[in-house]
Amino acid sequence: MKAAVVLNASAAAIAASEASATVSRVREAFRLTGVEAEILAIGHESLPAAAQRAVASDADVVVLGGGDGTLGTGAAALLGSHKPLGILPFGSLNHFAKDVGIPLDLDQAVGTIERGYVTEVDIGEVNGHIFLNNSSIGLYPSAVAHREELRHRHGGGKWPAMFTACVDVIRRFPLLDVILRADDGAVALTVPFVFVGNNRYEMSLFSLGRRTSLQGGELSIYLTQDAGRMGLVRLFFRALVGRLEQDRDFHSFALPEVEIRTRRRSLRVSLDGEVVPMASPIRYIIRPRALRVLAPRPDSAPGGP
Repeated sequence: MKAAVVLNASAAAIAASEASATVSRVREAFRLTGVEAEILAIGHESLPAAAQRAVASDADVVVLGGGDGTLGTGAAALLGSHKPLGILPFGSLNHFAKDVGIPLDLDQAVGTIERGYVTEVDIGEVNGHIFLNNSSIGLYPSAVAHREELRHRHGGGKWPAMFTACVDVIRRFPLLDVILRADDGAVALTVPFVFVGNNRYEMSLFSLGRRTSLQGGELSIYLTQDAGRMGLVRLFFRALVGRLEQDRDFHSFALPEVEIRTRRRSLRVSLDGEVVPMASPIRYIIRPRALRVLAPRPDSAPGGP
């Protein structure tokens, strides 16, 4: 097997040390498995072009090292190709890697790639952009944009800035007038956010944000049950302490596609934590089993896709 390995040098677990040290660790891990690996460490802005070059190379597999944003950005280049995606989970949360069943240990993740078992998973798409985990409009992309403003202005870490940004956004309490349109009709709502997941998320006390399947062929749409300011504050703090409950805190439904219209000409849309401006209307679709991923075999990876 020959692997083209692209590492996001700004990913949390890589930036915490040095890119050169991480490259050495990754190279040694592949050497021990006998996989021939060509390794490149780059900045996030270079990921799309680097992933496209990796797909066009003579490598058998394309390996991306980073977090959810890295995987979502780089995986777009793999769509339509026969090459599978290998994952090295170097992010701070690694939601997609966990839901696929990828071990977080580097040597075990490389071992998963070397064993070569391929599974096919669904991906979400919104206005031509793909996402592996989830997308949203409203509060979250506004908070992410404000977080980056705070970090640019004051410096500091990502998570303290995000907490401050969430508090500021909730204080302003922007609401969206939306029309959700699907095959069976349309509904007009005033909401603080619309959250769209690639397949169904479990939001119980001990399983916040996990998915038991990435092959269900559906989008899961979540809206808060209480659109008032205090209801949103309660939801925010319940999320912080890990006590979200799906039936209590959200309206949810599953669809293969949905269109969201607003009065605004453009909106900030989050895609796996990255924020992209998009023109309204916002159209979401599920693309069943569109991405080939190297994963543990189902009998050796409880909780995998």
